[in-house]
Amino acid sequence: MKRVIYLAIYFSSLILAMSCKKTEGFNSLTDNPADVPVTVANIYDYLPSPTVKASKAENKITIILQVPAETARKIKEINKIAASTTSNYNAIYNGTVVGTSTSQLWSATPIAVNATSYTFTTTFDEYKTKTGSATPASNLLLTRDFYFMLTLDNGQTVIPMNIRVWVVD
Repeated sequence: MKRVIYLAIYFSSLILAMSCKKTEGFNSLTDNPADVPVTVANIYDYLPSPTVKASKAENKITIILQVPAETARKIKEINKIAASTTSNYNAIYNGTVVGTSTSQLWSATPIAVNATSYTFTTTFDEYKTKTGSATPASNLLLTRDFYFMLTLDNGQTVIPMNIRVWVVD
C-alpha cells in the first residue's frame, strides 16, 4: 500500500513539474530557442553537447562560434565566457557555482566582434591556470565545458549550448 502511495506522489510531482513554466529572467525553466541560431563551426562531435577537438601538442584550444550569414545578423559582442562543470549555466550568469565561492568566469570583459563569427582561442596552460585543473589526459574530455553569453546586433542576448573539448595528443 505504501508503495502505491509513493508512486502516486511521485507521478503527481512529475506532472506538476512538467507543467511549470517560468519565462522571465535568466532563471527560466524552459529553453527558449534564439531567433538566430549560434553554432560551433569547428565541431568534432556531439558528446552530447557540441564538442571540439584540441591538440596538447599544439597547446591550443579553439572554438569558433557563428551565426548563419543568411540571417543578416552579426554577433555584436561576447559578454562573458565561463569554464564550468557540465550543465552549469549559472556560471555564465553570475560567475560562481551555486553553493560555492569558486569563480567560473573565464572573462567578464565584453569583447567586440561585429561579425558573423567569433574565434575563441586559448591554451591548455591558461586552462590549467584559470581552472586549477591538472594537465588534461589525451583521449578524454576536459573537466570543464565552455559557456558563452553573447549579444547580437539586434540587442538579443544568446547563450548557446555548452561546448565540450576532446583532448588529443
